[in-house]
Amino acid sequence: MKIAVLHERAEGETRVAATPETVRKFTALGAQVGVEQGAGAAAGLADDDYVAAGATIADRAGVLAGAELVLGVRGPDPAGLAGVAPGAWLVAALDPLGQDGRARAAGYAALGLEALAMEWMPRITRAQSMDILSSQSNLAGYKAVLDAASEYGRALPMMMTAAGTIPAARVFVMGVGVAGLQAIATARRLGAQVSATDVRAATREQIQSLGAKPIFVEQVAGIEGEGQGGYAGETSAEYQAAQAALVSGHIARQDIVITTALIPGRPAPRLISAAQLATMRPGSVVVDLAVEQGGNVEGAVAGEIVRRGGVTIIGHRNMPARLAADASALFARNLFNFVSAFWDKEAGRPVLPDGDPIAEAIRVTRGGAVVAERLRE
Repeated sequence: MKIAVLHERAEGETRVAATPETVRKFTALGAQVGVEQGAGAAAGLADDDYVAAGATIADRAGVLAGAELVLGVRGPDPAGLAGVAPGAWLVAALDPLGQDGRARAAGYAALGLEALAMEWMPRITRAQSMDILSSQSNLAGYKAVLDAASEYGRALPMMMTAAGTIPAARVFVMGVGVAGLQAIATARRLGAQVSATDVRAATREQIQSLGAKPIFVEQVAGIEGEGQGGYAGETSAEYQAAQAALVSGHIARQDIVITTALIPGRPAPRLISAAQLATMRPGSVVVDLAVEQGGNVEGAVAGEIVRRGGVTIIGHRNMPARLAADASALFARNLFNFVSAFWDKEAGRPVLPDGDPIAEAIRVTRGGAVVAERLRE
């Protein structure tokens, strides 16, 4: 079968869906791989690297002609997919619930594509190596701390010098998923004094295991366990009020705050208000990793670094793309792990069995129709 690897065209997207490493693995399975010219350039991967790995380089039309499997980072415009084989797979982060996501899904269906949204990968054991959200969020949490440290005008670790002692910076992480845990670990490695909070009770032990201080509402029940699919859900109004009061007292003493809270399919929950920002001392830094989904922080602006009353708010879009080489390497491995797990040697192509929990979770279109229940509701 022929696999097409697209050059991403979204503004600011530096990642690529396949690397020379995964091209070699695909060719070892017996596939032919075509890579769009310049696809890996922003991630430091030259066309010659792909050719050496066994791929052919062509323009988009040449790459897509007869392709049975199309790999991308973000969901491409259906208008730019002419030439793919009937029934071809499209494997990428399709964002079907985002802006224009439903229209793109309808376009994929009209082309006869079987569109597979990799960000909908279920949180089950055998899918862990295919989980693009985890691999990319891990890097986002790491980069968030580095960006905060860059904007923060002081050192993070405690330093004892002949001229006196510099106290450790205080870092508060709100939302302890994959990104939050990596942010805690990175801030700790840099010597900061770290605390963290989450609505999920099970994260308390995770916070403590990384050497950070858990900050939890004690009088009102939040979410027991991990929440559906490992994500947090919405909490009661009583809990939200109690958490706001707790955070207000804690955030005023912090130097750096990193927010990571997301609810799948819904706008990001508001965690920090303008009034709470006003209690932070001048020179403090806030990083909002949910800014593209509406933001956790009042006043955060997607794609910008803004200052509100002396507090710097970092709202970079697509944080993993700021580490293009590593983000591409992990993303590409996620896609290969998915495709290879369903590879049928006799058919010479991947086959998704009906009823498979992974297939049921990620399939958006099939047979000329939108089949995802989330989009049909």
